[in-house]
Amino acid sequence: MTFRRLAIGAAAIALALRATCFGAEPYTINVILSLTGPGTFIGNEQLQALSAVERLVNASGGIAGRQLHFEIKDDQSNPQVAVQLVRQILASGRIPAILGPSLAASCNAAAPLLQREGPVLYCLTAGVHPPPGGYVFSTLTSTPDLLAVGIRYFRERGLKRIAYIVTTDAGGQDAERGIVAAAAAAENKSVKIVAGEHFGATDISVSAQLARIKAFAPDALIAWVTGTAAGTVLRAIHDAGLTLPTLISSANMTPSFIRQYARLLPKETYAPAMLYYAGNAVVGGPTRRAISTMNYAADVQGVKPDQVFISAWDPAMLVADALKRLGTEVSAAGLRRYFEGLRGWVGVNGPYDFRAVPQRGIGQGAVVVVRWNPEKSQFDPVSILGGAPATRR
Repeated sequence: MTFRRLAIGAAAIALALRATCFGAEPYTINVILSLTGPGTFIGNEQLQALSAVERLVNASGGIAGRQLHFEIKDDQSNPQVAVQLVRQILASGRIPAILGPSLAASCNAAAPLLQREGPVLYCLTAGVHPPPGGYVFSTLTSTPDLLAVGIRYFRERGLKRIAYIVTTDAGGQDAERGIVAAAAAAENKSVKIVAGEHFGATDISVSAQLARIKAFAPDALIAWVTGTAAGTVLRAIHDAGLTLPTLISSANMTPSFIRQYARLLPKETYAPAMLYYAGNAVVGGPTRRAISTMNYAADVQGVKPDQVFISAWDPAMLVADALKRLGTEVSAAGLRRYFEGLRGWVGVNGPYDFRAVPQRGIGQGAVVVVRWNPEKSQFDPVSILGGAPATRR
């Protein structure tokens, strides 16, 4: 697409954004985000993505001629509050879908309420693993797949003695299972987990845990921790003088987190990121167009997309597109059936195939390992899709 055509398209969207031709009542989709509490930095970025989707969809005609409106509710990063909010939404009437919550613990707590009749709960976290055929779906590639890609990258670089540190909450337990499973895979028979440490998400020090890890002399460290707890770990790594290649949670790839903790990041800081970060590895024209659309919509919002922004973008676009195709009267069961059979829908994470990857649509082939570049203040790709080091292509 030429620059002139892009400019014309941008101008058309800008004009449409100023239009006030919607006469019908807005079509509302309920959203549960962590806007306060420990998950604040995740929920607020997801809110930016949803605002951008809302603008974009309404610029192109809305949902069946009705303006799209995301009704945002804050679960305070608390699973109990998330459950209360889901109950309130269910009591409000017949609805096909809810977006969110932002955190794995909240999604897992809310999921049992929707097992029989729905609505579709499209969780905005990679840390939940919905069973096939249910009403719960999950964004991005799963945490175990993200970790498998990161461990593959370490192994192929010759970093085979691996230590990890995780929290004791639902997210940390999910990460630990993913790390252990990846290390046990046949391809990783040369990999050894030499140390595994745990701490409470509200603990203010992990110095003792890092000292024990250091004593085992690992080749690399996985610090799969998010938010302020991740800051606690990074500070301990820095104070302990550990210079290990370190894989951090991709949920920390946000401007707010980096601004606060960049000075504490190890020299070799890596993360498993979505296809958006892959650069030249993105070869499909439809995917490039999806990324260009997101970049433009984010620019209108005055923000730059990152992993957390993306975690809300594709689910919101998927649900909006489904409603355009199926109509606003679609039932929860109808929406679930549509997603279960969906193949070939292309988002910023590439082509989705819910038949091959139930409840999620994308797997390890949509993941690239990136490294923090302090000079450019950005994450640069260091692997091809799937995790093999780029230098070995």
